[in-house]
Amino acid sequence: MDKILQSTGRGHSVTVTNDGAAILKSLHVDNPAAKVLIEISKTQDDEVGDGTTSVVVLAGELLREAEKLVAMKIHPMTIISGFVKGREKMQVALIGVASDATLDVRLVLLRVFF
Repeated sequence: MDKILQSTGRGHSVTVTNDGAAILKSLHVDNPAAKVLIEISKTQDDEVGDGTTSVVVLAGELLREAEKLVAMKIHPMTIISGFVKGREKMQVALIGVASDATLDVRLVLLRVFF
């Protein structure tokens, strides 16, 4: 779904987009966590060109859960350690289900169907 962005700065430009990265790039925030989320989106856009909204939603949920743990008096380094362990387990799982992108597409489709 397209969003309408209206600039209040010089030029008062109007942009219509459904690109999460474009929307986030147009924001001016002071909150450090929000700045991190915008930077994550920019990095995702630069590296992959897609998935910017997904990485922001995922990172936002990780921050939300971390905030709950901090409220429970769990030390931030313990939370970070848990995130690192989770990332390591996720990498192993992804490697386990990854496929070789250099294979001929026809061979991949044959493997899927037979």
